[in-house]
Amino acid sequence: MKYVIVGGVAGGATAAARLRRVDETADILLLEKGPHISYANCGLPYYIGGVIAERDKLLVQTPEAFGKRFRIDVRVKNEVFAINAKAKTLTIRNADGKEYEEAYDKLLLSPGANPVKPPLEGIDSEGIFTLRNVEDTDRIKAYVTGKQVKRAVVVGAGFIGLEMAENLHHAGIAVSVVEMGNQVMAPIDFSMAAHIHQHLIQKGVSLYLEEGVTHFQRTEQGIIVYLKSGKTIAADMVLLSIGVRPATALAQQAGLKLGETGGIWVDEHLETSEKDIYAVGDAIEYPHPLTGKPWLNYLANPANRQGRIVADNMALGNTVSYEGAIGTSIAKVFDMTVASTGLAAKRLKQWGMEYQSSVTHSSSHAGYYPNALPITLKLTFHPRTGKLYGAQCVGYEGVDKRIDQIAGLIKRGGTVYDLMETEHAYAPPFSSAKDPIAIAGYVASNIVGGAMPAISWRELLEKKEQVVLVDTRTAEEFSFGTIPGALNIPLDEMRERLAEIPADKPVVLFCAVGLRGYLAQRILMGRGYRDVRNLMGGYKTFSTAVAPLPAPTALSSATVSSSFDVVSAEASSVSDTEKKVLKVNACGLQCPGPIIQVKKAIDSIEIGERVEIVATDAGFARDASAWCETTGNKL
Repeated sequence: MKYVIVGGVAGGATAAARLRRVDETADILLLEKGPHISYANCGLPYYIGGVIAERDKLLVQTPEAFGKRFRIDVRVKNEVFAINAKAKTLTIRNADGKEYEEAYDKLLLSPGANPVKPPLEGIDSEGIFTLRNVEDTDRIKAYVTGKQVKRAVVVGAGFIGLEMAENLHHAGIAVSVVEMGNQVMAPIDFSMAAHIHQHLIQKGVSLYLEEGVTHFQRTEQGIIVYLKSGKTIAADMVLLSIGVRPATALAQQAGLKLGETGGIWVDEHLETSEKDIYAVGDAIEYPHPLTGKPWLNYLANPANRQGRIVADNMALGNTVSYEGAIGTSIAKVFDMTVASTGLAAKRLKQWGMEYQSSVTHSSSHAGYYPNALPITLKLTFHPRTGKLYGAQCVGYEGVDKRIDQIAGLIKRGGTVYDLMETEHAYAPPFSSAKDPIAIAGYVASNIVGGAMPAISWRELLEKKEQVVLVDTRTAEEFSFGTIPGALNIPLDEMRERLAEIPADKPVVLFCAVGLRGYLAQRILMGRGYRDVRNLMGGYKTFSTAVAPLPAPTALSSATVSSSFDVVSAEASSVSDTEKKVLKVNACGLQCPGPIIQVKKAIDSIEIGERVEIVATDAGFARDASAWCETTGNKL
């Protein structure tokens, strides 16, 4: 039996190694048009930024070592450009340009995807790059070093785009990000992406949302990027991260069926429309387990799983069915981590699926243990059965393990009640007795069961004029900022002040993150109020989602773009011996906790003295700036 595999990265290399383990006597030929196989393409941005110092660490296997270990004929720089499915032959062009034919008994296509490169004027200019493989990486790395790049524009704010923005920034380059949509990271919902918007701004990234590029112009000083709004950005280099499309040219030449989304059609055994030709990875489309609709999934984990499954089916007959992928992904964006799995609310709405959602704010581990960091978790689920549809998580620590647990439940048809029943390994350094996903499960179950009728921040914006809005936080918290038009009745005063809340009008309650709003809601519902809803995620979610972004400006890589100046202790012109410094640790506290600590500290010191505060809440910088402006203090 002779197996031929076209494409030696991810799914292709995995399938080749699995085929050898299953069939020791078979002839296996692995063809790759590039010079490398089985490289860590997800690590490419980190090598460009210098986080991964050694290039060789990106190369998981060399062609020589892989071929020797698994007794596989590995041929790099050999491109297949024609398939004769009837004759079971391939036409191949080698590095010298010579063409030859190879026969196969069974064929696997793993061609991956190609970066989108729209036909814009000037797009082929020197200094404009896409990033898809090791060769792209080498070109970008050499250009950054050789041209001493100081300014870069990243077009497209998906996962790769933001990872590149971070790594270019890490290399000392001032970065602007241009995104046609109204948010970064399109797979997640806007309210979750808003946390990333704020973090990017705090890190000094110039963020251009709802902006498209019209053309590029190469000048002696560099590249000018022209935007649809008429604005221009000067840059030394441009990285295009607009997206990818499945590489289907070879499949089309062979007459293979393409699916609705433009990927190679495969059945449950990953076999194409032509017998004995299989396909895996970025190039295929496959039904989504939750919707049954075909979709394209550009992720490494499913590609590797498909490679293992397809090897068994090729060698042993079509005995293993692929279950499909729900789309579980994660990215590091500077200090923050953002991850998602399953279906976001906007996708459910787009596909006309009935759903409900919940938003909770927790800490990565017990708040009383040092360095507890905030985690925001959003669930989507069926409004009556509680079946889980998806989850999104943004935070600094522990995001990955929460999304992984939820992803496992979603793939097995789990519900919000399963989140409540999940046992967690608990000790203060690792979690709380009530883990963030358990809290999310409790809140979601309250929504499904009717104990907590909820309203989203977006719904509130639409209906704000028709509801009585009640802020259940303390008067001190209320003074730091609230939703315009809200009446302040702290939770602990609720029973004594019921007369201030009309029972014949819809009421929306909110607090900082949702808990006190829920407790107040139970009081009102227990006293006969019939139309009372709690704001999901509280004021933290609302204020983050509606916060305006500052206009992008030309920045140096070290500048923090905000409405305040950051003055470090080292940079201060007055030494600590001359000026009293009160140091406050507000880590683990969610806003307005850190602001309250600042106010208490400021009240305790004299004019001319200083407070230094360390906090971990993402909204603290914005809230601190607003508070200082209203109180006459300098941040």
